[in-house]
Amino acid sequence: MITALEPLGRDALTHDDFTELVRTITGDPAATPGDVRVEPVDYPIGTPSTEALLRLFGTATTATGDTVDWSCFVKKLQSVRHWPFLDMVPEQFRAEFIQNLPWQLEIAVHRSGIAELLPDGMRLAKAYRIDVYEDDRGTLWMENVVQEPGPWPMERFERAAYLLGRLSARRQPHLVEPLLPRGDITTPGIGLRYYTDGRVQRAAIPAIADPETWRHPLLAAAVCNVGDHRLRDDLLDLAERLPDVLDALDALPQCYQHGDASPQNLLVPRDNPDEFVVIDWGFDCPQAVGFDLGQLLVGLAHAGELAPEALRSVHHVIVKAFVKGLAEEGMEVTEEQVLYGYLGSLCARATFTALPLEQITKMTDGATLALFEDRVLLTRALVDLVSPVV
Repeated sequence: MITALEPLGRDALTHDDFTELVRTITGDPAATPGDVRVEPVDYPIGTPSTEALLRLFGTATTATGDTVDWSCFVKKLQSVRHWPFLDMVPEQFRAEFIQNLPWQLEIAVHRSGIAELLPDGMRLAKAYRIDVYEDDRGTLWMENVVQEPGPWPMERFERAAYLLGRLSARRQPHLVEPLLPRGDITTPGIGLRYYTDGRVQRAAIPAIADPETWRHPLLAAAVCNVGDHRLRDDLLDLAERLPDVLDALDALPQCYQHGDASPQNLLVPRDNPDEFVVIDWGFDCPQAVGFDLGQLLVGLAHAGELAPEALRSVHHVIVKAFVKGLAEEGMEVTEEQVLYGYLGSLCARATFTALPLEQITKMTDGATLALFEDRVLLTRALVDLVSPVV
């Protein structure tokens, strides 16, 4: 084992395997590895099936004697049964939770033929090596995409929505299978229903309904500072409509979509800013047409990188672009159907969970209060966006 790779734990490669990896990355079958270092990725892990994120940086000597730099992104995956916080899930739901979160999905993406379905302007990250272990763990060794810096311009949201529309049309249920076939995953809306039944109906909505939640000094101060004292009532009114919303979504035209198409998962390479490198696929089941637009809209706002008041401008751009993408692939649906599929899914998936109530026990310091104020504004923006439609 190479000493510098010890931080990788079980994934620390032998000399021969490491040499093969470096040759794959550099594209030089005679390259000789030089120095290498492992760096943890400074990004909060929010998915229980992700064990760790790391990057490798190294050098190699080519067949011509030149020294070149190379890098690699390492994503460690795991069954949820290995998740350190599994005990936070009520015991009676744990087995179902483990079964329904497919930790192998990203591996299945790279072993599938979906790269050939992606429209021009989208591609997968290059997969250099895939390891799968008997204890329900695995590791992806992938391209380290150096991203274009700065905020997304409106034209980029528009182009992403257009390409997501084209992708959705190419992945209608009569044209493709799930990336990871299993159980009843071909049932329309089953992924969103499972998510909604768990995180939304069992956790978020009861917390929102509890008056004590709103009396907590942190949330009470944020609501008062923002001046939105109707937020709780409006959320509860929306919650009463949620079962009908889910039924209406299942009745719409369906597509297999990206499933988690936030800008954070549509990487824009610095050397080709007109391209999207598509990572971190999710919800591998048929969803209502327009489903992907919800995360495209809200992803940067969740990260504090897009102001809540900017959502409506993005909203107006992405719907028409998505419909145009569908039409260019021959899928005939109305703008109203896409709008409901998008906003109904956004209602179920993001509106009730935008308040970071899991952090409500923190001290009311300035940074945490500012976060809650921003999330009150974000929740209000989402409520006002979805309520007239659903």
